[in-house]
Amino acid sequence: MSPRERADRLFDRVMRLSSEGKTDSVQFFAPMALQTYATLGPLDADLRYDYGRVAEAAGAAEIARAQADTILQADSTHLLGLVLAVRAAVLRSDTAAARLFSRRLLAAEPSESAKKLPEYERHQGDILDALAEARRR
Repeated sequence: MSPRERADRLFDRVMRLSSEGKTDSVQFFAPMALQTYATLGPLDADLRYDYGRVAEAAGAAEIARAQADTILQADSTHLLGLVLAVRAAVLRSDTAAARLFSRRLLAAEPSESAKKLPEYERHQGDILDALAEARRR
């Protein structure tokens, strides 16, 4: 199994366990996933998003924030960067930042969605959930 495949499998496992509320299992697998992402080398926006989501599930707000910041430094309107930035802000209980990133997400969505990037398709559910939550903020 390649390092990328290992990272993808660990991501899927951590996200599934997190959605099932199995926090003990998340805490067991998340460090393995975080270590795998840290050793992958250059990360694209999709991998950075996955890395940040695993960090979020593990309660590592600063890692999630750093991944969001790096995505947004490369592309200030990238939907996954904005989604992750909102999630990291919520994890840090920073409501002002969460509102700011939510507004940016809503503003960026029409033009960014038109790009039909593979990572947008892969994480469409997360994007749609974040947009719905942003509209409620």
